[in-house]
Amino acid sequence: MFDTLSEKLTGIFNSLSSRGRITEKDIDEALSQVRRSLLEADVNFRVARDFVAAIKEKALNSDVLTSLTPGQQVIKIVHEELTGILTSGDHNLTPSSQLPSVLMLVGLQGAGKTTTAAKLALHMRKQGHSCLLVAADLKRPAAIEQLHSLGRQLDVPVYSEDPANSTPLKVALAGVKQAAQNGNTWVIVDTGGRIQIDDELMQELTDIRDAINPHQTLFVLDAMTGQEAVNAAKEFHDRVQLSGLIMTKLDGDARGGAALSATQVTGVPIKFVGVSERPDGLEAFHPDRVASRILGMGDVLSLIEKAQQTVDEDQVKVMEKKLRQATFDLDDFLQQIQNVKKMGSLSQIMDMLPGMGQMGKKMPGNFDDSQMKKIEAIIQSMTSYERHHPELINGSRRRRIAMGSGTTAQDINLLLNQFKQTQKIMRRFAKTKNPRALMNMFK
Repeated sequence: MFDTLSEKLTGIFNSLSSRGRITEKDIDEALSQVRRSLLEADVNFRVARDFVAAIKEKALNSDVLTSLTPGQQVIKIVHEELTGILTSGDHNLTPSSQLPSVLMLVGLQGAGKTTTAAKLALHMRKQGHSCLLVAADLKRPAAIEQLHSLGRQLDVPVYSEDPANSTPLKVALAGVKQAAQNGNTWVIVDTGGRIQIDDELMQELTDIRDAINPHQTLFVLDAMTGQEAVNAAKEFHDRVQLSGLIMTKLDGDARGGAALSATQVTGVPIKFVGVSERPDGLEAFHPDRVASRILGMGDVLSLIEKAQQTVDEDQVKVMEKKLRQATFDLDDFLQQIQNVKKMGSLSQIMDMLPGMGQMGKKMPGNFDDSQMKKIEAIIQSMTSYERHHPELINGSRRRRIAMGSGTTAQDINLLLNQFKQTQKIMRRFAKTKNPRALMNMFK
């Protein structure tokens, strides 16, 4: 997410921060590089121009040039401006005062509306809400079955009708009525993809909106499509009055131009971003946190929230006890790896740690998801006794484990050395008065 842009911007500002004093010429040169980087990242040219102009004005009209840390002051201004262009209105998904709250998903074909509908339902259930998914896309082949399949996987009910004997408008109305009868707090209406220049289909969408009166109308925007999708979102907003945007496939867009342009071009806040294909791969959008990620400052708050959702409190208590007794073994090591995997890809987690995003990319041997899979395979090929007593793993045991895991003896040695280092850290924390402080970030 934002990999290319983040790498360029952090490079520019690290260079600026390394200087003791900076001049107006230094700022002009740095901002010229920033503008070029934004345009290369597919940021709307007006957004890039206004962004750079605002930074320059604030930098020159403040005490930046005479500051003891001018580079850091410029970065602070950039962070504020980045947060500003990503911010618009209410980024939260607030429910209606009258239940069920109706949410309608709209967008271009292939943007990922149906998958996003299911992800939204899962997200809402975690917030304590009950949802009904409504299959109002009657034009795309297998759209109804796809939504039913996702509903079965996530245990979320789906309302649908025979497309041969119904219309999207009838399905949407009946779905909202069904949700009211069920007592659902949210009803998510998945509409068919359409292009903004098709007046007939856009009128159909307008008719659905007028009939069901959605509390939230969200445009699902494919980040990979870039500015074309952003412009389409603006035209949809003119026709059906959007209340928010959901950006999908952001994990596959290293540039990030669509995300940085969308709010400024449309005037509509981003509510969620899709960060993976997993059912839980949908994150609430926080402008200030995203700005921090782009500038390589990490996003510790989101990391903690992910940990709270995936790590069981009982596991934390057991691990605290093991820390106190210094009995951390390879079974525990494996469990921690599996906990990390539940939180997302390792590269995503690294991006949330201040200063670690670029480091992770430069050290693929240590910070690679495939390396984690290899470690899992090795530990799972050991006997229970070997996991509890790794110091007894000799040459013949290494060969057997390597054969069972599809790895080499060298891989086994690397894992055991890494584990020894981990044990040393754990013993150090076992001697502290409050080893639970280490575990707090995993709660």
